Amino acid sequence: MKSMKTRTGLVALAIALPLSLAACSSSSDAAPSGGSTPAASTPADTMSNTPSDTMSSSASMDAASAVFGPGCQAVPKDGKGSFNGMATDPVATAASNNPLLSTLVTAVKQAGLVDTLNSAPEITVFAPVNDAFAKIPAADLQKVLADKPTLTKILTNHVVAGKLSPDQLAGDHKTLAGTTITVKGSGENFTVGKADAKVICGNVPTANATVYIIDGVLMP
Repeated sequence: MKSMKTRTGLVALAIALPLSLAACSSSSDAAPSGGSTPAASTPADTMSNTPSDTMSSSASMDAASAVFGPGCQAVPKDGKGSFNGMATDPVATAASNNPLLSTLVTAVKQAGLVDTLNSAPEITVFAPVNDAFAKIPAADLQKVLADKPTLTKILTNHVVAGKLSPDQLAGDHKTLAGTTITVKGSGENFTVGKADAKVICGNVPTANATVYIIDGVLMP
């Protein structure tokens, strides 16, 4: 009998204890009469990023993830000349911050095309890297740079109206020079123009253009 009473008492205690703890918890959570309740912590209080910060970060990540090609490894990882930096600038400005495109930028400035390219609403630019210009004999290159009409014709032969995505790239495209260039290939392997210049880093976004960096100069 004594053992049974002991067990009965323990059961009663086990039931009563959670109830008393719950009551204490409820009492301590309640605000004092006439007082104000403490401000509740919300997820917004603990987040350091605003929606705009998150969107900007997402856009930057997308800029870097959209590109393809072995030449992309040579593009700076950060700064204004990186993919994320280029994505926020109009195309001529974006190219001027990329050390791979310094010769092209010099030519664009010489031809007076900076404002034309930067103000174009949507274009695709096939951008020769410095090594592509290096294939041209120095004397010939200097001669072209000094001949503004010829230089303008050559440079605008690298520009197509509209932003071409990789799946739109293959085919014939009319350039701003009035010529037609043919792009061959698919996936991540493309060649451009009569010289079959290879796309070494493609689908690079800028504020107003899509850029395909190529290893050759496209002559009209």
